Amino acid sequence: MTPSNGAWLQQSVAVADITRRLARLRVPLGFLFAVAVLWLAQPSGLTLLAGSVVAGVGEMLRIWAAGHLSKSREVTSSGPYRLFAHPLYVGSSVMGVGLAIASGSIVVSALIAIYLVATIGAAIRSEEAFLRQKFGDQYDRYRRGEIGARDSAAATRRFTVAQAIANREHRAIGGVVLAVLLLCLKAAYNGSFWRTAGPR
Repeated sequence: MTPSNGAWLQQSVAVADITRRLARLRVPLGFLFAVAVLWLAQPSGLTLLAGSVVAGVGEMLRIWAAGHLSKSREVTSSGPYRLFAHPLYVGSSVMGVGLAIASGSIVVSALIAIYLVATIGAAIRSEEAFLRQKFGDQYDRYRRGEIGARDSAAATRRFTVAQAIANREHRAIGGVVLAVLLLCLKAAYNGSFWRTAGPR
């Protein structure tokens, strides 16, 4: 192994380690960012309405995905997994955009963007490495859009509420509802609920 190859390998290992750490810390970091978001937010009735609609669309995508996903048991390819490789994370990103709009603050929007790019990007890389290790060529075929005989059950599964509950999607629903309610309370406390001015 040449020195340049050794340095590249060390760098790759370091990046992979940081990725795993970020993926594991996604939820705790989310709570810290949530405190900062609530503190800095300047919501109004208009931003809350618009942001809630967008966040609701993101949560509906997550519910749809969670009702199809069979974690760690197969390469799910039914429902929204036909459209997106990671629909749960797409839904989370849309929810983040919705909360950024609801906050009525450019600073908060920047914080949410930093959080989403860092943690969801790390989670996707970590999850893809796990899926390739566990399912091998089956996952690569899914990413190429190829569905073989072994994949037919995973491709034709129907949505069930029971599966969404098993995947604990109700926690995400509770989280987004709580976030919107807290922003509503802040708008009411600041007397800005009916303010229609743009973000500041």
